[in-house]
Amino acid sequence: MKNIVWQTLTIDRQDREKLLKQRPFLLWFTGLSGSGKSTIANGVAYMLHSKGKLTYILDGDNVRHGLNKDLGFSQVAREENIRRIAEVSKLFLDCGVIVLAAFISPYKKDRDLCRKLVGEENFVEIYTKATIEVCEQRDPKGHYRKVREGKLKNFTGVDAPYEIPVAPEIVLDTGDMGINESVEKVMVMIRDRL
Repeated sequence: MKNIVWQTLTIDRQDREKLLKQRPFLLWFTGLSGSGKSTIANGVAYMLHSKGKLTYILDGDNVRHGLNKDLGFSQVAREENIRRIAEVSKLFLDCGVIVLAAFISPYKKDRDLCRKLVGEENFVEIYTKATIEVCEQRDPKGHYRKVREGKLKNFTGVDAPYEIPVAPEIVLDTGDMGINESVEKVMVMIRDRL
């Protein structure tokens, strides 16, 4: 951008990594509403914390209470939601923090943009795979019921698309796997990063 110059600072990411004694990375949980993204992210964060790792969870609903409260659910708004989260994740990574992001993030191009913004080496895509039937059965927030009653429109997986990840680093079949098993699978898959 014109008239904007990047300010060079004395302390950088490597300095913060040394201070925290950890390498930061981004665990990006994607899947339908009710597939277990936030619950599993919370479990993984707890396990990492117990190992002395500094983490932060960015949750789709929580972020929409503040940073993204001005965004709706059109395709354009969803794209901007994910772009902003990618930029926030990038800041946390620069701080040396392990980030766990739990967002439906229905579009492949937005997840790919996130991977590009934070860097391939920092991004771990985790697909919480569950059928619409399983998610609707769980319906922790009552969204599917509202959709069926005609009170909620443009809902991912029902009347708005969800593009299934093509090559995620981790797939959690949450229709068959329990929470503890899913958390353990993530912990095993990321052990080389810790």
